Amino acid sequence: MRKILGIPVWGDPHDEIALKQIQNCAKDAVHVALMADHHVGYAVPIGGVVAYEDKVSPSGVGFDIACGNKAVLTDASARDVKRDIKQIMDDIFKTISFGVGRRNNEEVDHELFDDDAWSIDPANNLKDMARAQLGTVGSGNHYVDIFIDEQDRMWIGVHFGSRGLGHKIASNFIKAGGGRDGMHVDPVLLDINSSLGAEYLQLMNLAGRYAYAGRDWVCQRVAKILGANIIEEVHNHHNFAWTEVHDGRNLVVVRKGATPAFPGQKGFVGGSMGDVSVIIEGVESDQSSESLYSTVHGAGRVMSRTEAAGKKKGFKGRRQGGRVTRKMMLDWINEQGVELRGAGTDESPHCYKRLPEVLEHHKDTIRILHTLRPIGVAMAGEDEFDPYKD
Repeated sequence: MRKILGIPVWGDPHDEIALKQIQNCAKDAVHVALMADHHVGYAVPIGGVVAYEDKVSPSGVGFDIACGNKAVLTDASARDVKRDIKQIMDDIFKTISFGVGRRNNEEVDHELFDDDAWSIDPANNLKDMARAQLGTVGSGNHYVDIFIDEQDRMWIGVHFGSRGLGHKIASNFIKAGGGRDGMHVDPVLLDINSSLGAEYLQLMNLAGRYAYAGRDWVCQRVAKILGANIIEEVHNHHNFAWTEVHDGRNLVVVRKGATPAFPGQKGFVGGSMGDVSVIIEGVESDQSSESLYSTVHGAGRVMSRTEAAGKKKGFKGRRQGGRVTRKMMLDWINEQGVELRGAGTDESPHCYKRLPEVLEHHKDTIRILHTLRPIGVAMAGEDEFDPYKD
């Protein structure tokens, strides 16, 4: 970690545009920080941590409210899973709904649909859509993975958020707060003591419970496909705002593409489809407090989606002319022994940093408990378009 103009920044080299974004955020914040996987985002950089007193930023939390990761350890036999991985991935891809605007193939109900927060605008018009989408995964870098760890144990990992519900809630409050379109704009700030700020927090938390419920359902459904029991769970948001106490002050801490990592708190951090993922635990250190007890949410991109896959053109908007071909992507994952379903070349391992190198920058704030190697990856197909990928 080093400080640049007083801002703690992890990772070397840093992204100049993301740094400018976090400097802009610092004008109205109590404390800011940039994690090692940082890159440019809408108003607030991905990998940004921004703490306010009595304010919350809907654009800081972002369009995919409560996007996060869940990993579950199962009692599945590694021998059986490796033997049957092709059929398992076929079943996952057929059973779980991937893509934008998808409905779950199976009817899912949950107690969160009885929450009083559904009466608040705009959630009052979104309940039927949210009910239909609960347990769907979305597109972009959202996935369902089958992992094997260093003890030859089988894990399921998922990454996605609150789907259309979160996007529509975020869009509503960004507009209501006077937000402007564009990447390089000031974050929208709402006073948490105002009616608008209080309603946003209620609906943000509703979207958070919704995202947890969706990830719970997918993990349980995939465990059923494996014929396995879940014996341990690690679950965390990384696009959210939390009320926390730091240095004796009550703060609203917005983490956008950043994982909470308080001492003893476990987290699941995913790499790319052709790289390891990890189960981590926060530790106490001077750097931990500088990060407001936060760490990375993934490996971080080294190549933009357009650069990787090319501009959209041609029949049905298929991408052409990018730097990464499908053969390049498949060669990489085949060498790593990964059974892939779906995915576009803008999610190829070529587009990402190596996760172990990124985690090395945070070695004083976390420890790695388990290293997970993917043997099966399922994502939305390459022709899916999602303007709100994180």
